[in-house]
Amino acid sequence: MKKIGLLTNPATSSSNLEQRLISMVRSSWLMPALVAVRELGLPEGCIGAGAVRNLVWDSLHGYPTPSVLPDVDVVYFDPSDTTLDGEASPREKLVQALPNVPWEVTNQARVHLWYEQEFGVAVAPLRSVEDAIGTWPEFATAVGVCLGDDGAIDVIAPHGLDDLFGMIVRRNPARVTETVYRERLAQKRYRDRWPGVTIIDV
Repeated sequence: MKKIGLLTNPATSSSNLEQRLISMVRSSWLMPALVAVRELGLPEGCIGAGAVRNLVWDSLHGYPTPSVLPDVDVVYFDPSDTTLDGEASPREKLVQALPNVPWEVTNQARVHLWYEQEFGVAVAPLRSVEDAIGTWPEFATAVGVCLGDDGAIDVIAPHGLDDLFGMIVRRNPARVTETVYRERLAQKRYRDRWPGVTIIDV
């Protein structure tokens, strides 16, 4: 399922960045979380967004302990059950497996059912987890990692890993409005948490 694209620098080795990310994951708190997600057998199940971003930026800043995460985003794609209750069951199982992890579970096949009410913009149904990740708010956070039955870690990064490892916050215009992006900048306080980050305004 390895889906790597290049965003800004064609000379960047996507393979090298992918291997760096996989190495970080294997030696971090994220590895047992991935094992717990794999055990559920969720279709296209993976962990992404802030959990991956924090892991990389904490490492690049040399922080000895992980930054606090309000939630760990688990995503999957199951168009056969787009009910809210359908998301509740896997979350309950994850809480039982690792109760200290702030799990957030979202079936990407149902995002279009609630997105407009939440953010004021109607969106088309997504086609897969990869399609969903490609729409996430910033290119640096549009990254997911999945653990296969064979123990291999797959990386889904439709826009590449350049912004993630370059510590660049840049709006992904696929779905996020300028207003929502600025609200996220104010809420996330990226520069306060990681001084090496570069923020690109809309």
